[in-house]
Amino acid sequence: MEKVPMTLEGFTRLEKELKHLKSVERPAIIEAIAEARAHGDLSENAEYHAARERQSFAEGRIAELEDKLSRAEIIDVSKLSGKTVKFGASVVLADEDSGAEVKYQIVGADEANLEQGRISIISPLGRALIGKAQGDSVEVTTPRGSKSYEILKVKFG
Repeated sequence: MEKVPMTLEGFTRLEKELKHLKSVERPAIIEAIAEARAHGDLSENAEYHAARERQSFAEGRIAELEDKLSRAEIIDVSKLSGKTVKFGASVVLADEDSGAEVKYQIVGADEANLEQGRISIISPLGRALIGKAQGDSVEVTTPRGSKSYEILKVKFG
């Protein structure tokens, strides 16, 4: 089984989502199915089919979350250090074409949020940055073409 790297914050967020699905969503869906069944003919009962679809989605997400949480490798970013980019690092990059600076933190796939400056370790940019150090250049192929960045700073915590 492959471990799923994540920060403690990401692990906690997934646990919270799982608890919500099990304790709030699942009972609400069961109630909606029971209520729809009370309306009679299930073959033409839109409420019943919608509730069953919601149930299928929720149960699939519960299974997915349980799997990820069971394989989670929680990495305490505050205890990391070094000069090279690895999981948990915050990296300041300069776009070599425009000179614009951006800051990203390398996180697990479920924690990625570009608007918050958090990119996945498995994203093209995340993979390109791993193992690099301050002063290095990285080239990344994006849907809009190739982009080159210079690593201005690598920090942890």
